[in-house]
Amino acid sequence: MTTLTLYGIANCEACRKARQALESRGCSSCFHDLRRDGLDRLLLERMVTDLGWENLLNRRSATWRALPESIRTPLERERALELMLEHPTLIKRPVVERAGRFFLGLGDLLP
Repeated sequence: MTTLTLYGIANCEACRKARQALESRGCSSCFHDLRRDGLDRLLLERMVTDLGWENLLNRRSATWRALPESIRTPLERERALELMLEHPTLIKRPVVERAGRFFLGLGDLLP
């Protein structure tokens, strides 16, 4: 099986559960902490190509709710990307990369 890369935040419960699920199934994976390991424009663009910025942006996060309304609306692609680069916790988690493709969550990736 191809090694998976999980992108997320170390203290995120969804990421913790995903890592445990992979480990319990013996799946090879590595974890990329978006805060500690960083997020650059190229990586974000690749994620957005596969997932769409609307799907990737977590509008239910505490970070999103803490942003002033003037920043949140109106929101278009470029501004959403800038916000996700500035605040990686705005990205839904975990994002999984397998064989160069990105997925939200583990979904059908687990055997």
